[in-house]
Amino acid sequence: MSEFRFVRMGFGADMVEYQVAWDEQRRVHAARFADEVPDTCLLLEHPAVYTAGRRTAPEERPLDGTPVIDVDRGGKITWHGPGQLVGYPIQKLPRPVDVVAHLRRLEDAVIAVCAEFGVETSRVEGRAGVWVLGDPVEQRPQPGGLTLDFDPRAADPEFDPRLNGPEYAPSNAGQRREDRKICAMGIRVAKGVTMHGFALNVNPDTSNFDKIIPCGIRDAGVTSLSYELGREVTIEDVLPVAEKHLRRVLGEADLHPRTVEKATA
Repeated sequence: MSEFRFVRMGFGADMVEYQVAWDEQRRVHAARFADEVPDTCLLLEHPAVYTAGRRTAPEERPLDGTPVIDVDRGGKITWHGPGQLVGYPIQKLPRPVDVVAHLRRLEDAVIAVCAEFGVETSRVEGRAGVWVLGDPVEQRPQPGGLTLDFDPRAADPEFDPRLNGPEYAPSNAGQRREDRKICAMGIRVAKGVTMHGFALNVNPDTSNFDKIIPCGIRDAGVTSLSYELGREVTIEDVLPVAEKHLRRVLGEADLHPRTVEKATA
């Protein structure tokens, strides 16, 4: 078991500009590759900013020209800002490198954090991150009083919720009882060392997600711990719980690749 440390870079009045944190990620990444520092998780809060991963499509960006920072992680476009706990684990993985196993460990840690606060979360097949699952489709209220047969999202893969009123906004997914993401994830592994990580919505203004197609997903939305619990939860509340589960899952876990069973004839 190797040493695992946390660095609290800044929160609240000391929140960290995205570019500053990105530069620090790269500095720590280089030092970790050279074995000059142990596995490290940077924890922080960003001022409001949109960042776009390598797979972001042009039509998923803000329609009003709001600036977006293009970054070298996987995934698509998302928002970071006040009320969101961001974590950047910089960890050396054993070879052969298993990127998906690292992502699954991050998801496990966040699922445990949410559970400790009383919010049941899950994975969604084919969609990275941690989710609050919605009601079965047939039990959900339909926007504008429409039946499911007339919900435009059901038949139009290019449907743009930003152009069709607040009833389709990602931030209102809880009211629609749809699947909603509580923690976005996007990672990169370079030279066997991880970068980027997770953004857990604690108590942000989720309407900031309404300017974009969050993570390129048009038929689900976003939520936060505070919304799901119906009470205010702060980053100060969540920090020690997040550190506890991240240490358990990342610092104390067997980091070897997953065992993938081969199909038998």
